[in-house]
Amino acid sequence: MTTTTKDYSKYFQPPSYKDAKKRGKEDVQVLYDFAIPEELSRFGEGKRYMIRTYGCQMNEHDSETMKGMLEAMGYASTDDKYEADVILLNTCAIRENAEDKVFGELGHLKSLKTEKPNLVLGVCGCMSQEEGVVSRILTKHQHVDLIFGTHNIHRLPKLLQDAYYAKEMVVEVWSKEGDIIENMPKKREGMKAWVNIMYGCDKFCTYCIVPYTRGKERSRRPEDVIAEVRELARQGFKEVTLLGQNVNAYGKDFEDIDYRFGDLMDDIRKIDIPRIRFTTSHPRDFDDHLIEVLAKGGNLVEHIHLPVQSGSTEVLKKMSRKYTREQYLELVAKIKRAIPNVVLTTDIIVGFPGETEEQFEETLSLVKEVRYDSAYTFIYSPREGTPAAAMADDIPEDVKKDRLLRLNDALNEISREANERLRGQVVEVLVEGESKNNPDMLSGRTRANKLVHFQGPKELIGEFVHVTVTEPMTWYMKGELAGADAPAAANM
Repeated sequence: MTTTTKDYSKYFQPPSYKDAKKRGKEDVQVLYDFAIPEELSRFGEGKRYMIRTYGCQMNEHDSETMKGMLEAMGYASTDDKYEADVILLNTCAIRENAEDKVFGELGHLKSLKTEKPNLVLGVCGCMSQEEGVVSRILTKHQHVDLIFGTHNIHRLPKLLQDAYYAKEMVVEVWSKEGDIIENMPKKREGMKAWVNIMYGCDKFCTYCIVPYTRGKERSRRPEDVIAEVRELARQGFKEVTLLGQNVNAYGKDFEDIDYRFGDLMDDIRKIDIPRIRFTTSHPRDFDDHLIEVLAKGGNLVEHIHLPVQSGSTEVLKKMSRKYTREQYLELVAKIKRAIPNVVLTTDIIVGFPGETEEQFEETLSLVKEVRYDSAYTFIYSPREGTPAAAMADDIPEDVKKDRLLRLNDALNEISREANERLRGQVVEVLVEGESKNNPDMLSGRTRANKLVHFQGPKELIGEFVHVTVTEPMTWYMKGELAGADAPAAANM
């Protein structure tokens, strides 16, 4: 499967919307026999690696897996690129500016590669699954030694060996669906852990490249997920986030058992992990059973990230989101009835092709009705290979920017009001470390994922503490340590 720059096209197939829609289930296997080959177990002794990660939590988790494999090969980590013997850029393909950052970094690393010809420079992740990206690297960034995709991360040890000895660029990008590889080593740091429960996405939103770069939906077996979470509990992790491009589609691909995401959450809530989160969900797959399980609370936090993308049914249809504005609002109402203290966050795109001012106003009115505590907001930009890229990108840039500004103003006002209601309240905070902007302050997050800064001894890092909110802000809150017996607010 591995090849060089001369004949890589035999192994790399461009994303095809039509073919991807036809993809079947028969070729996905669950493999449990992963091991670092004996001859590579000391391959990295005396060498250092550096991984730069772009994009989502899934990419962060992939980087943890790659770090685990590299350290099992004897490599040590470094944050200094001048010390590194291997540099991997784990890339994101969601937006054009993410790609621009990677290509800019490749340009900066060219001189380092000239100085250190034995440095292995690799590009992996979602960008590598795009034919245009691979072609650009092959023609304009020939100092890159290795390109591999999202489906064959488990092949990193062998690919790295090939890159050391090859005279040309090593390219291995699989267009076939990836298998589910269990038992790969991971290097996790801190007190919070990500756990992949499924891979890929079958929704095919017209603006999104993920179904092509990550492949079809493939769920891990529940016993494997539960065993991993139990092991994390044994190791003392305080928080676990279950990951998937669409986590609440979990189990839809099982043919031998009737077991869905609500069942998994119900089983995992019985494990002794203080906090359980998940991201990200699709409104169409958010069923009543899942809501019923989440309402049980306990270690299942009250924060739900529920991407809406637009408040206009017409725009949602063009996005192929497969729900209407009314259906989304009905889901929100159902969640709020079952979980009165729920905290909702979302994703929103402005300036989608053909979006009128009236349709944007529908998004604004939905935001004000739902009252999200925060949101990730984006200006639409076309992604090559997606159906939306063939639509006329007919919204002027200044109009897009104005809509984003107005949307963020509304969201910020709502967020500030939500935080203001916590003034004087005691919240439970998982202390993550020193504040990035002030080493004299500690920072952590509440159950609702709200950021809190407060003064306290460094020994509290990694622990749960109660903090009285003294100064609510728009994006974070300041507070003071409260007594250990002070009751925390129920929804924060």
